[in-house]
Amino acid sequence: MSRIGRKPLDIPKGVTITVTNDAVSVKGPKGSLSVKKHASVTIKQQGEQLVFERGANDGKSRAAHGLMRALCSNMVNGVTKGFERQLEINGVGYKAEVKGASITLSLGFSHPVEFKLPEGITAKTDKNMLILSGIDRQALGAAAAKLRSYRPPEPYKGKGVKYLEETIIRKAGKTAGK
Repeated sequence: MSRIGRKPLDIPKGVTITVTNDAVSVKGPKGSLSVKKHASVTIKQQGEQLVFERGANDGKSRAAHGLMRALCSNMVNGVTKGFERQLEINGVGYKAEVKGASITLSLGFSHPVEFKLPEGITAKTDKNMLILSGIDRQALGAAAAKLRSYRPPEPYKGKGVKYLEETIIRKAGKTAGK
């Protein structure tokens, strides 16, 4: 059995979970989220816990077992605490500006890069940091990955957009030969 899938999910106070035949929806203080339910996984609510069981023992069912539990856990954490992703912008003249629901990035190109934030994701800047936050972990990760893809960090000077916890392995530059 999946180690993640067989762990029951605790439901905190103030969170309502609705399980239908084809979807799971979670409602909490920060908003509501829903995900399509996999056909081979059965979700039961027992008191203050959700229990995940799978019908078959083939590879796809085993994979979906842990996946459904992880997705539901992320939804519960999102509607209670929310998620945050921090991007660091390194480079001379590199900066980010937040204007409403869009971000204007100056990343050394001849033009500024405009990025429209997905619905439910908010951004703020702090010096060379860009902080994204929201309740949907998948949308937040996709937005952060898209922003990073405009100018990934390079290994010689470390210029570019990187995740805060990311470590860039530096390369030595050219050496003068005689």
